[in-house]
Amino acid sequence: MKLPMDDEYAALFTVGQVADMLHVQQAFLRRIDVHQVVSPQRSAGGQRRYSRHEISRIQQVVGMMDQGMTLPAIRRIFELQHELAQVTRERDELARRLNALHTDEPPADP
Repeated sequence: MKLPMDDEYAALFTVGQVADMLHVQQAFLRRIDVHQVVSPQRSAGGQRRYSRHEISRIQQVVGMMDQGMTLPAIRRIFELQHELAQVTRERDELARRLNALHTDEPPADP
């Protein structure tokens, strides 16, 4: 049985908890949500709830901002990373299918 704490995508942490953990302002967390850089899930009451995955992303955002990047630039980097991961998955699936076709073919005549 998988517990919620075992799931890195389980939305378990409040804005206040994340702000305390990462030593950032709650307003910063709200700002990166408004800019759609890191958008947490919402509780039934509409409150932001963060997963461990999103907390890791926020740490990346803080590091990038420390290097002088803007929120729109960071959002675009995340979008491109997502697109690259999707294309990589598609390529791997096509390679798997191609390999399966080659292994199912009878040997060529000399």
